[in-house]
Amino acid sequence: MLDLFYTDHYALPLPEGHRFPKDKYRLLREELQRDSRFRFHAAPLAAATVIARAHDPGYVRAFCEGALGAAAMRKIGFPWSQGLVERTLASAGSTLAAADAARRSGFGGTLAGGTHHAFYAEGSGYCVFNDIAVAITWARDEGWVRRVAVVDLDVHQGDGTAAMCAGDEQVMTVSVHGKNNFPFRKQRSVIDIELEDGAGDEEYLSSVAEALRHAGGFAPEVVFYQSGVDALASDKLGKLNVSPEGMAARDRAVFEWARALGVPVVVTMGGGYSDPIQLTVAAHAVTYRTAADLLAAG
Repeated sequence: MLDLFYTDHYALPLPEGHRFPKDKYRLLREELQRDSRFRFHAAPLAAATVIARAHDPGYVRAFCEGALGAAAMRKIGFPWSQGLVERTLASAGSTLAAADAARRSGFGGTLAGGTHHAFYAEGSGYCVFNDIAVAITWARDEGWVRRVAVVDLDVHQGDGTAAMCAGDEQVMTVSVHGKNNFPFRKQRSVIDIELEDGAGDEEYLSSVAEALRHAGGFAPEVVFYQSGVDALASDKLGKLNVSPEGMAARDRAVFEWARALGVPVVVTMGGGYSDPIQLTVAAHAVTYRTAADLLAAG
């Protein structure tokens, strides 16, 4: 069985009409709970002190205490509340727990996370803390990993992750994303492949294959897979034209690549803004079911 950690036991308080699809997390958990190959755990809250190993301690403290300025919160895109603090700490905690599960069994997944637009001292684009950077720092502090690959296939570049890991020769950051999409000021990943608007399955899958081919030579000891599904043609923010079948083929390519490397895999979610929301949930569910097909021990 594969271990999955969820965060929807903590509410995400948002005003009516907010475009962030908060319901997808609960809907995904409910969908995957029909599959006996998964074992579900309520995510723990990450300690602020653990988050502050990767982030500016002053920023961590200001967010948790509600002391960030209005401009900083607008950049994040959420109104501050104690509920947002708890949900944010749970999101980081779920990725930490998934990384620990991967250390023990070879796989861990979070039904949250992938908050790759968060930088060292500020949040952005619905991302407060960078859960992957936090988990990488924690894993290194624990002494069980040095060389890490981050494969980010969200349609939006993982700019925060790229910036936070810049200059670290032991981290391979990979991003396949839309050229003309948010963030409009891109950072430099180790491997960046940019796609023009409207790119479909053939170009998308070819780009993913190219990225994985280059990243494999890095010989990582663990892989973090940011599995956003906003490259779907149905996505309101994606600008690409990838089919559900193309997204499934993408997931299979990533997991087959990781299996060939023989290293633990940590899967986080990422973006997904299709209307209806069920299209997003279905695509996310395929990611985890594909992992079960290819990585489950039996």
